[in-house]
Amino acid sequence: MAKRVRDATLDSKDARAKLKPRGKPYYKSIGPGLHVGYRKGKEAGRWVVRLYVGDQDYRVETIADADDKLDANGNTVLSFWQAQDKARELHKRLSGDSGEVAGVYSVEKAMADYLLWMEGNRKSSRDARYRSEALILPELGSIDVSKLTATQIRKWHSKVAATAPRLRSKKDAEQRFQELGTDAESIRQRRATANRVLTILKAALNYAWREGKVTSDKEWRRVEPFEDVESARVRYLTIAEAQRLVNASSGNFRDLVQAALQTGARYSEIARLHVEDFNADVGTLTIRESKSGKARHVVLTDEGSELFQQLSHGKHHGQLLLTTEAGGIWEKSHQFRPMVEACKNAKIVPAIGFHGLRHTWASLSVMNGMPLMVVAKNLGHTDTRMVEKHYGHLSPSYVADAVRAGAPRFGTVKPSNVVRIEGGM
Repeated sequence: MAKRVRDATLDSKDARAKLKPRGKPYYKSIGPGLHVGYRKGKEAGRWVVRLYVGDQDYRVETIADADDKLDANGNTVLSFWQAQDKARELHKRLSGDSGEVAGVYSVEKAMADYLLWMEGNRKSSRDARYRSEALILPELGSIDVSKLTATQIRKWHSKVAATAPRLRSKKDAEQRFQELGTDAESIRQRRATANRVLTILKAALNYAWREGKVTSDKEWRRVEPFEDVESARVRYLTIAEAQRLVNASSGNFRDLVQAALQTGARYSEIARLHVEDFNADVGTLTIRESKSGKARHVVLTDEGSELFQQLSHGKHHGQLLLTTEAGGIWEKSHQFRPMVEACKNAKIVPAIGFHGLRHTWASLSVMNGMPLMVVAKNLGHTDTRMVEKHYGHLSPSYVADAVRAGAPRFGTVKPSNVVRIEGGM
């Protein structure tokens, strides 16, 4: 064990109590390029470690609270001697085999490490990378994670919420934006987007913390997302509208629309279905590439089974069940223009996106009394939380039945077409 270094101004709580509060820590060298610092606050202080990284630059990390008010526990509250041990442990971990402390570990590096991990463990890595490059790195990328503050994150989070939605732009062309709406729904949508990006940033920072790249996660843990912004009204079609949409669709896109309505599956899931994924004997589809990365079985109605029997007729193992008119796979955004045209021809106002067909299956199923757990399983959710959040209010329940049966009636509400005559017979 390395020899402990004494310092009469730092080695006891009584000595530290005599120091003046200040933002700059009181430092003590405990080895080449390694210092333990005490940052004195109004009530108590915190231990920091300063590590030399070359070119007259230092890396500063907060490691724990000082035992000014609470007894040292060797973890979150440290004595001066324990702080020295912790500082040496950190120095060893960050130095690795080279013996030299790595330089600034920026948010950009943290995002790169996290996205590399995501590519092997999560299906959503592509979306996370896009959001990182568009909304995280331009503002926060160059900041050292160890110096990133809750205030900086909150300001960035609010700025994302105030930024107009991005429009699809050509590569190397200037980024285009939608007009920034000021109505309540537009604000809700932007705040919901900001929350999703904040989740990605926090996940990357937490990964860096778990990997020992930074010593504390306190700053970003203090940042809260916007509240009450995820309760968007789910847009779904009635049976009559769904029938009109199918009839207004043409060619292979019609098959794609029917497949979505019969399964509630995502566009990317049904676009990659193969002949062997349909089991005619039990009337199920196997979704092998889902958003969660886990396969699932979708139970079909008799009508749904009949559709997929037609789609698989004459096709062989390994062939796609649904293809474009040219016989290729339905790629990202291929469904956009045909959907707009079908909604226009079907007179569906406002128009609905293709993902709305998933909402349609779920909403109509819930309203028909299907248990929420069954709906969740067919949709690919691990529990009912998402289903309850978006569709729970549509479900027939004993609460609604009890209120309608037992609440008082006052007899004061009259039909609007009844003419009230004052001073009658």
